[in-house]
Amino acid sequence: MKAYQEYEEKSKGRTKEVERNIGIGLMTVFSEFGAKKEANPADEEVQKLVKKLQDYISEHYYTCSKEILASLGKMYAAGGSMTENIDAVGGSGTAEFACAAIQVYCG
Repeated sequence: MKAYQEYEEKSKGRTKEVERNIGIGLMTVFSEFGAKKEANPADEEVQKLVKKLQDYISEHYYTCSKEILASLGKMYAAGGSMTENIDAVGGSGTAEFACAAIQVYCG
């Protein structure tokens, strides 16, 4: 898969500390979703946050197309550790809200 190859290339040579900081940065974006979760997922500020998430993933992991982003959004809200981790930083319901906002953005 092309995205995985790109991820391998981007992550080559990163220290554990750099990887950790990138992960923290990603979760910071989800905490911003949590702060906005009472808004409409289609709200302009929320949609800007989806773009910020897409850009962050593209910069640090792999090119995040709308197709990939839509799939990620579904994974975020599907339950399990991903949902739990997102809700832990943004509050209960953040993963589902981020998913809804992503679906609007990608729709």
